Amino acid sequence: MSLICLLFFLTMKQKIINACLYLLDEKIAAFKRSADELGKDAENDSKSSAGDKHETARAMMQIEQEKLYKQLNEVMEQKLELEKCRHIVTTDRAGKGSLVKTNLGTFFICIPLGKINLNEQMVYIVSPQSPLGIKFAGAKKGDAVQINEALYSISDIE
Repeated sequence: MSLICLLFFLTMKQKIINACLYLLDEKIAAFKRSADELGKDAENDSKSSAGDKHETARAMMQIEQEKLYKQLNEVMEQKLELEKCRHIVTTDRAGKGSLVKTNLGTFFICIPLGKINLNEQMVYIVSPQSPLGIKFAGAKKGDAVQINEALYSISDIE
């Protein structure tokens, strides 16, 4: 069976997870490239010069590299969390790993990733600890959840 045929049979939730994994892999690669470039710059700087000015520049590069590695670790943790959501069996109640369809949008409750466009449909990827994730927790099809002035009517949970 071709890849295109296999993609056709994926559920909406599986397609969302795959799209999120792709985005996270892109972020991971970008952070690794940036950290490697900073490391090479610091190495080249230390070979070509000495003195307080260059020591300060090298220290600044090291601080930036540490920030990048911290961000890289956070994204890698998000990826692990997303992989866990792939294996959560969906029930009729919303919770971690649920795809919640409402009158105001579609929400995947797993990690804080923002919104993605999937097949011309906007999907919001939210954490279970986010205000929406908390409000949706335990809700079922037909329930309405209010946050501020917005009333989210749940039409389906996958």
